[in-house]
Amino acid sequence: MGESVAEATIIKWNKNPGDHIEMDDTVMEIATDKVDSEVPSPVSGKLVEQLYKVDDVAQVGSVIAIIETAEPPSSNGQHPAESKAEPSQENKIEEPEQPAEPVPYTAQLEQKIAANAEPSFKSGSRFYSPLVRNIAAQEGISNAELDQIPGKGAEGRLTKDDLLSYLQNRQQPSTAAPANPDAGQAGQVKQQSPTQAAPAASVSAGDEIIEMDRMRRLIADHMVMSKHTSPHVTSFVEADVTNLVLWREKVKNSFEKREGEKITFTPIFIEAVVKAIKDLPMINISVNGNQIIKKKDINISMATALPSGNLIVPVIKKADQLNLTGLTKTVNDLANRARNNKLKPDDVQDGTFTITNVGSFGNVMGTPIINQPQVAILAVGAIKKKPAVIETPQGDYIGIRYMMFLSLSYDHRVVDGALGGMFVRRVADYLENWDINREI
Repeated sequence: MGESVAEATIIKWNKNPGDHIEMDDTVMEIATDKVDSEVPSPVSGKLVEQLYKVDDVAQVGSVIAIIETAEPPSSNGQHPAESKAEPSQENKIEEPEQPAEPVPYTAQLEQKIAANAEPSFKSGSRFYSPLVRNIAAQEGISNAELDQIPGKGAEGRLTKDDLLSYLQNRQQPSTAAPANPDAGQAGQVKQQSPTQAAPAASVSAGDEIIEMDRMRRLIADHMVMSKHTSPHVTSFVEADVTNLVLWREKVKNSFEKREGEKITFTPIFIEAVVKAIKDLPMINISVNGNQIIKKKDINISMATALPSGNLIVPVIKKADQLNLTGLTKTVNDLANRARNNKLKPDDVQDGTFTITNVGSFGNVMGTPIINQPQVAILAVGAIKKKPAVIETPQGDYIGIRYMMFLSLSYDHRVVDGALGGMFVRRVADYLENWDINREI
């Protein structure tokens, strides 16, 4: 599941108890964060028992089903009859006189998965996933307080939803009467919390009620958590990208013929962002309590719209080590796999800065919400032809130029207006000063 994944949600069983399963048949589908994955069977046999129900959360390394096989596999994955060499004493497998007992379906993979997974954290007698620990650190929840929160996960585990629910109730104002009765309405207003539950919506005749799917619920929770965590500020810059547009028109056909890939504006924007991050690295950080974590790697998250209308954010790892051709191929690969539901859990992990292209929907600008635990997100608007003043040594004149807006939302706890404004201006400078004769 990837080194940073600690738990997964069962979203569908493809096989039922009693069904025969061939090796590599898909037994179930699981979800981690916003990525769905199929789980193949490592053995052939009959599914005896499902140990988790749909929507249950399983920790990495957990046994999730039991498959009955004809005989137990040897340590190298072969049946004893298929092994030509005599096994050593320590690996020798006794031939059972009776049919083999059902063996755990994940028995052979448990240790491998657990070894590659980021470990959960232990406090007292409870274990916590890295996501739960991260939220607790951001909210200033101590280990002692964390241990007191009831969990609804397997064996009482504390899940992300349990913690977010606790945080919401934790912020509710006290219902006790004010000590000073003269305080009246003013006292009540002062105590009011911005995190109170939203009022129930009225439903009229003919209205259609649509239940949120799992991904939409995750997005909603993540957006609310981000606004609750970070004071958002947005700075705007308008950029003249005429040279960039003309350059792309000149090279796009030859590039596609040579590389078999279409070059879009997205990898160009990413290259400009990477250069700006190198100039102003304090935008490439995250916050852990009162600590600022300055990231060594530049991993660019790329917001991608799905056919369902939902959003997913695959990550271009170590984008500063890729040239424009490498960025183009990586962007196209991630976008195609996102739209075809082929992303792996690790493809959406460890981003340090996010770009979202609101211009793809015809929008000229936007005020995006920060993708936690990052501290900044850049929205790029639609490129439009506009009349603009052009300054030359011979004088100013008005011409038709390709213009676009860039908007940067940033966490004002750690990114001040000077840094946020300089960063988005620096990105615009790299785009405006594009070399129209650049070779690729």
